[in-house]
Amino acid sequence: MRIVKKTAQGASMSTTQADATDPVCGMTVNPAESLRSEHDGKPYFFCSDGCLTKFESDPAGVLAERAQKEAGKETSCCGGGAAVHQIGEQPPASSCCGGHSSSKASDTPADPTAIYTCPMHPEIEQVGPGDCPICGMDLEPKFVDMADHGDDEQYADMKRRFWVGVVLSVPLLVIAMGPMVGLRVADWMSQSVFGWLQLALATPVVFWCGWPLLVRGAKSFRSFNLNMFSLIAVGTLAAYFFSLVVVLLPGVIPEAFYENGVAPLYFEAAAVIITLVLLGQVLELRARQQTGGAIRELMQLAPETAHRITEDGEEEVSLDAVHRGDRLRVRPGEKVPVDGRVMSGSSSVDESMLTGEPIPVQKIEGDEITGGTLNQTGALVMEAVGVGGDTVLNRIVQMVADAQRSRAPIQKLVDVVSRYFVPAVILCSILAFVGWAVFGPEPQLAHAFVAAVAVLIIACPCALGLATPMSVMVGVGRGAKEGVLIKNAEVLEVMEKVDTIVVDKTGTLTQGRPEVTAVETFGDWGEDDVLRMAAAVESQSEHPLAQAVVRRAKSDDLQLAEASDFNSITGGGVHARVGQHEVVIGKADLLDEQGVTGVDAGREKAGSHQAEGATVVFVSIDNSLAAILAITDPIKESTPAALKTLHHLGLKVIMLTGDAEPTARAVATKLGIDEFHAGVSPEDKHDFVQKLKREGKIVAMCGDGINDAPALAESNVGIAMGTGTGVAIESAGVTLVGGDLRGVAAAGNLSRKTMSNIRQNLFFAFIYNALGIPVAAGLLYPFFGVLLSPMIAAAAMSLSSVSVIANALRLRAAKLT
Repeated sequence: MRIVKKTAQGASMSTTQADATDPVCGMTVNPAESLRSEHDGKPYFFCSDGCLTKFESDPAGVLAERAQKEAGKETSCCGGGAAVHQIGEQPPASSCCGGHSSSKASDTPADPTAIYTCPMHPEIEQVGPGDCPICGMDLEPKFVDMADHGDDEQYADMKRRFWVGVVLSVPLLVIAMGPMVGLRVADWMSQSVFGWLQLALATPVVFWCGWPLLVRGAKSFRSFNLNMFSLIAVGTLAAYFFSLVVVLLPGVIPEAFYENGVAPLYFEAAAVIITLVLLGQVLELRARQQTGGAIRELMQLAPETAHRITEDGEEEVSLDAVHRGDRLRVRPGEKVPVDGRVMSGSSSVDESMLTGEPIPVQKIEGDEITGGTLNQTGALVMEAVGVGGDTVLNRIVQMVADAQRSRAPIQKLVDVVSRYFVPAVILCSILAFVGWAVFGPEPQLAHAFVAAVAVLIIACPCALGLATPMSVMVGVGRGAKEGVLIKNAEVLEVMEKVDTIVVDKTGTLTQGRPEVTAVETFGDWGEDDVLRMAAAVESQSEHPLAQAVVRRAKSDDLQLAEASDFNSITGGGVHARVGQHEVVIGKADLLDEQGVTGVDAGREKAGSHQAEGATVVFVSIDNSLAAILAITDPIKESTPAALKTLHHLGLKVIMLTGDAEPTARAVATKLGIDEFHAGVSPEDKHDFVQKLKREGKIVAMCGDGINDAPALAESNVGIAMGTGTGVAIESAGVTLVGGDLRGVAAAGNLSRKTMSNIRQNLFFAFIYNALGIPVAAGLLYPFFGVLLSPMIAAAAMSLSSVSVIANALRLRAAKLT
């Protein structure tokens, strides 16, 4: 049996090949992007590892079950796509891969069949909620459910446990600590009743409120992945069970523990520590919900229903029920439900959610439209082409979600430290206990016990663990709101080091929509006659310059003539017959090769236009030069300000273009480009980027993601300009959905601010632990007579986590442009 996994980039399969069906769950999958296995010489394709494993365990049984389901027209898959489940865990028999919520599952706060992953260790994935076996943190859904706008189940559960802990811990704290403020509750009752009352209040806090924390701590020792919950479990259970022994068997406690002739109780320390840790968990979960705000905003761009046209009329259906090939009606004022193609009608569509441009785009029959954009003026009938996970909007959302969970290379430092940190803390706790027990003042063991527990609690590495992922999550979400899609945290880190930006001219610096700005005729030809015949020829070409000629003729209300015998000439030109005339359009050198007369006169006049940044096209009629057309691609209004920002960041900007040298020079001079190269092919761009890297430059290449693909792949960071479709969203490190150079500046600022935020968090976390552990161990006692209470240590530990979270959330308000 053979298993093959292909990616979109590596697939050589024809795009016309039919989709396949996952035999386990019934999901429609793309063979070029799916897992594959063979049975009896026949290939089968799968949406996930879970489905593949189930199939291989019993191929005949799975196929028989699928046949029965098909016969009964049952469907069971949620359509989640490829997912990797945690080792040793398989999806429930009643579920598919769990990648997305089904339409019914979305009615509940949390889908139990969804794939959950750890925000700090994204390699950990499992079906349903739980906790990470490495760090112990709550797992979160891998895919965002648009229908889920409320608190998730984990957050609600932690919040409930926290408030119960507060209700029980406050009176416990008053009872235990009252004597410090003159409130001696113990004087009103016997020592025995006093102990039993504290036991009654503390037990629910430790074993119900803190149960998830203790379970994670136990798992960490079982798997030898020691983490913050290891220390919390040891510290709180030590305090609780010591106090329990004092209540049940006071005679076994050595007198060295006694304070004022009585064995001390630490129930309040155990309860308050649990409550404070729960507070940290609640704040952390809430903050992680807020970091998903950008994703939720994107998801809400899609409507909930679509109007499907059938043979029986029109019906309103949920988006889950829309299939490729369906005909859908989009009324004025409605959002486009999925990606598709206009079949009939015309309208203006607001695409600002993708491009950032406020001007609506006119859509007519044959034009492509994107799900989530807003139809404004007319009614459209469209064919659904991209549905479910194949829509541009869905791919953008998932790209943002994946990037938020990715790991920056700087996280490796944290991983190395964390691997040895918890064992070192436990060793420090033991040494603190021994030191106080041997050298400390009376009561020696009581002081030793307090110091050991305080060291365990204050050293919890939660702040250290949160430092990087919190900043990445917030930073990626902030970028998404600006239309800057970061593929992963590594790109974010590399982008900060970029010192050279290589940009294309057309569509990056300019609008990418050329216009004919001047027509100069020769001989007896008039401007309208030349434009009419040139437009007739160019109407059969897809080249941007050709389309500019056609637009100019239409804007002048010229009636286009009929062209025949159209032919593209190698070397940069076209040839056709218009009526009785032979028309050739192209570069001056091409016309020379064709034996056209009068080209030199055209060259003389072309120079002045090229000096102003225009591309000049030569038009010959009947083998004689008839006109030159000056075509200019207007510079985007935002380009000068964006370049100023890039220079302010200390970046060198180099322009590579296929245009002629005079045109390129004019644009570079006007914009203040540091360096430019003209007449460059896609292969030349790749070689140029390679040369810069050999010189030690860290290069970011901006292109459209298709023609510039070799250079994008070669650069340290590929930045795809445009609407974020196709190759751009699949292969680029950064995708600018607006296609605006301001996005490059925003990406540069975002990377710097995010990495600075990460370093601030790491510095604070390291310094906190470096200072906190000695203080908890009793460093200040010889000088000030102060021994840190475990409760104060717990408060300090929670405060450190809150500080890291608050610092990361500052990125939400960061100014990027």
